[in-house]
This record gives sequence, C-alpha cells and structure tokens, in this order.
Amino acid sequence: MELRDYLNILWRRWLSILLIVLTVLALASAVTLVMPKKYTATTRLFFAVGGNSVSDLAQGSNFAEKQMSSYAEVATSPLVLDPVIQQLNLGMSAGSLSDSVAATVPVDTVIIEIAATNPDPVQAAQIANAVGERLAEVAEGLTPGKQGSPTVRVTTLAGADVPTVPSSPNIPRNLGLGMLLGLVLGMGVAVLRQLLDTKVRSEQDVRALTDAPILGVVAFDQQVPRHPVILRDEPLAAPSEAVRRLRTNLQFIDVANRPKSIVISSSVPAEGKSTIALNLAVSLADAGARVILVDADLRRPSMAEYVGIEGNVGLTTVLIGRANVEDVVQPLGTTTLDVLPSGQIPPNPSELLGSPAMADLLDRLTASYDMVLLDSPPLLPVTDAAVLTKLAGGALVVVGADRIHRPQLQETLGSLETAGAHILGIVLNKMDRREAGTYSYESGYAPMAKDGPTASSTNGRQRSAWEPEQSSVANAPREKVGSAGPPR
Repeated sequence: MELRDYLNILWRRWLSILLIVLTVLALASAVTLVMPKKYTATTRLFFAVGGNSVSDLAQGSNFAEKQMSSYAEVATSPLVLDPVIQQLNLGMSAGSLSDSVAATVPVDTVIIEIAATNPDPVQAAQIANAVGERLAEVAEGLTPGKQGSPTVRVTTLAGADVPTVPSSPNIPRNLGLGMLLGLVLGMGVAVLRQLLDTKVRSEQDVRALTDAPILGVVAFDQQVPRHPVILRDEPLAAPSEAVRRLRTNLQFIDVANRPKSIVISSSVPAEGKSTIALNLAVSLADAGARVILVDADLRRPSMAEYVGIEGNVGLTTVLIGRANVEDVVQPLGTTTLDVLPSGQIPPNPSELLGSPAMADLLDRLTASYDMVLLDSPPLLPVTDAAVLTKLAGGALVVVGADRIHRPQLQETLGSLETAGAHILGIVLNKMDRREAGTYSYESGYAPMAKDGPTASSTNGRQRSAWEPEQSSVANAPREKVGSAGPPR
C-alpha cells in the first residue's frame, strides 16, 4: 500500500483510534494516581585541588576533572553510605540505600550533584546532606597531601532543601507517554484491522474483485424500510439521485445489444436488492419507458407489500396456467410502470423459474415492454437467480456495503459466470452505515407465511401506498401483453 492508502485508513478509522488513545490515556492516569509519591532532594559539592603556583593550580584542576567520575562512584559506596545509615538510623543496607542515591557530574565541571529520593521529603533532604558531608570527608582522606594536609578540598555549594513537590510520579511525562503509546497502538490496530478485514466496504474493494462496471453507488437511507419507494417519498434525496444515475449508466451498457430483461439479485439477504429493483423501475418509468417489474422471488416476495397491491395472484398463477399474464399484471397509478407480483409461494421455485413456461412468459413480456426487471432471491442461499439469468438478457448485482465479505462476492460472481449470465454491472448499496435490511432470509430459506394484502382496495384494485397524486409521466394508453405492434 502507498502512503495515501495508510492515510485513508487512519481517516476512516479515526474514531477507533481516538477511543484507543483515550483508553490508554485513562489507564496511564489511573496508574499515575496509584503510584506512591517520592521526593528528591539535591546537594551540590565543589572539588578543588590546592597549589602555590598557577602551574600547580592548572595541574590540580586537570587532576580533579579526571577524578570526578571516581568520586561519583565513591558517593554510592558502602564507605560513604554505611556511616550515613548509622547517623540517620535508616535501618537498611548500603545496597538498598544506593538505589535511592544518585551522584552525577555535569560535563566539564568539578561539581558533583548528589540526589536522594525518599517517600519522606524531610528524610530525602537529610540523606542528601549526610551523603554530601560524608563524601567530602572520604574524598579529602583518599588523597592526602604533604604534611597531612588534604590535596582535594570539597566545598558544599548548596545544601539540600526539603522538597515540596514530588519528583515521582511525573504526571506530564506519564500522560505524554500514555498518549504517544495510545496513538501508536491505535494506528497499528487500525492498519491491522484493515489488512484483516474481508468485508466489501468501498468501490475499491469491488474493483479489486471484478472488472464489471460499478453502475451506481446508493447511500444508506434509514427511511427505506418504512418508505421503500424513495423516488416518490424523497425525490430530491441523495439516494434518489443515485438511482437516476444508475438508470442513466444502465442505458450506456451494451448499446449494440441492449438487454430488455434484467435480473436483479444480490449475494445474501439484507443488501437492498428489492428496493433497488423497485426504485430503478420507477426511475425508468419516469423517463417515459414502459416497464414491468416482476417479483420473481418466489420464496420471500416483497413487491406487493412494498407498493400496496394484491399479491396472492401473480407470476406463479401464470406459470401453472391458471391465469393469463394480462389479467394479473397490475398498473401503478398513471405511470407507465406495471407490476407482476409473485402470487402464491410454490414448493418448487427453481423448477418454475427455469421452466419453458417462464421462458415463454419472458419472451412475451420483452415483446410488450421496453424493460423487464426481475427481482430474484439472493444467489448464495439458493439457485433461483442463477437459473433465471439463463433466460434474461443480463444480471445486475446489488452489493450491500459492509454487509458481505469479499469471498462471498467472489462466489456470487463465479456462480453467475458458471451459469453463463451476462453481468451488466454492480450497484453498491447502503454506503453510509450498517443497518438491518428490509427483510431477512432464514438459513433454510423456507417460504414466508403471507398474511394477505395490507393496502386498502379502491375500485376493485389495491391502491398503491406510494402512488403520487400527479405522475411525472403522462397517462399513456396501455397495450395488452403480447399484443401486436412494436413496444412503446
């Protein structure tokens, strides 16, 4: 991946990164609060070598500088610390006390800084001063001069004062390290999740799996489950405009052999294939085309409920020869859109959809309408859609963003290729956020019991719940299905 890809990952997962940073920062704060307070007191000693001439002083200064690291080591030795322990009655060993005493030499100086750390600020100051006094005595005794006078003279520059502010825990340092650790951890988790994530979330994920064009990207709309016909209820909303773009893009697909029948399916339930099919049909009718929407989902039909029409008589009734198609097709308002509901749920959906009767019906519909849209079941649970694509002119695959994994989409596209289907393109649906679909299929894909129509009847016909007061398409005269003459 390039740098821009990593930046995109961090931008998309900024919330999770922020939560990790805040969590680590909270843990660092909690650890800081429970840490015992310690105080540090410091005393400073100056070391000088005496002499009677300038040359002696220079040599003594060089000697002192070379010996400073040695004097710092002496400061934490038992030779210095044992008398301090006895003097202050500390009740510990020299080794334990050396862990809380530090002697440092600033660069290019003959000064030693002795720092003592202790939970009691008063005792910290006492230890620092006692160690400084004892080190001065030991240093002067280690290098005796002529006639017993000390060669090295130690002067206390600043005694240790009782500290008022604890040196540990260091709150700014701890919080800073916590924030830095949280940021690194958050970014690492974000990149790792992206690398391990197999869900289809974006156009890039789809393009990595197939060369089929992405004909539309439809944003998620939480009103769709209650109002599935978004082109009627929210004509100016972003999803409505996306469906219109889908209609436009679809018109440029395979111009020489433009299909007149399209199967619309998805990989799994809850990807929004039925609402895409319904709104695409409305959009095509708004453009003046004669369209029929066939509910070919003979396991969990939904179109009759969506548009508020009678659905007990429909496709299955025609396929078993109990009715003519022109008698069960139901027009919607004054538009040029007709709907063929599913009818009764049969025990053998795949056999019916792949039967010669279905092929003959599809030929009749394509001869009478400008466009035939078939809403079919998802491809992975059952084979109905794959069977139906053999009879239709092409397939449109709806991909629910954040709903399926890449292997599932690969399996879907592979099943269509195996069936010899012409994949017209991909519709990336529900792009905004995760939400349950309009209906669900059980693992066994069993038929759903029907409770009957929900819309009220008007003049012997179920009035559509979405039917507008004034249609955007003039009320054109309708032809009977299978009648002579070119389709309008």
